[in-house]
Amino acid sequence: MTVLAATAGDVLDYALAFFFVAGGLALAYMLVRMGGTFARLSSFIKGSERDLLPVIVKAGGTVDRVNDQIDKLDVVTDSAVSMADSADTAVRAVSTAITTPVKKVTGLAAGVSHGFAAFRARRDVGEAMHVAKDAAAKRESELDEELRSAGQAAAEETPPAV
Repeated sequence: MTVLAATAGDVLDYALAFFFVAGGLALAYMLVRMGGTFARLSSFIKGSERDLLPVIVKAGGTVDRVNDQIDKLDVVTDSAVSMADSADTAVRAVSTAITTPVKKVTGLAAGVSHGFAAFRARRDVGEAMHVAKDAAAKRESELDEELRSAGQAAAEETPPAV
């Protein structure tokens, strides 16, 4: 009969060998799984390149077309600004053409009215002429100030153009 005899050192050697074999198997299993994960990751990256590159190319084309449209819009806004400047110049010319005779007529009316009143009161033609000229100048400056304040009030009421 043979007896199996083992010392404590032998038991530790067997346990260590079992540990290394079990660790090696676990490590091999983990590396195989990690290899599969890397294979799927590589496939995902290749698929992303294949699918994403056309999207990037299309996006670049879209950005180019948008930039072309923005350039066209810039031309349109420049034209609109030019037309607004032309309209402003025309309005100023018409305004000047209308207001100058109106100021002169109102000044003349005020001068004649005050001149006749001064002549009836004092019977002096020289003084009546002086009063008439002063009244005409005063009325023209008052009308000019009224028009200026009316223009400022209209500008404050008008909302700014966008």
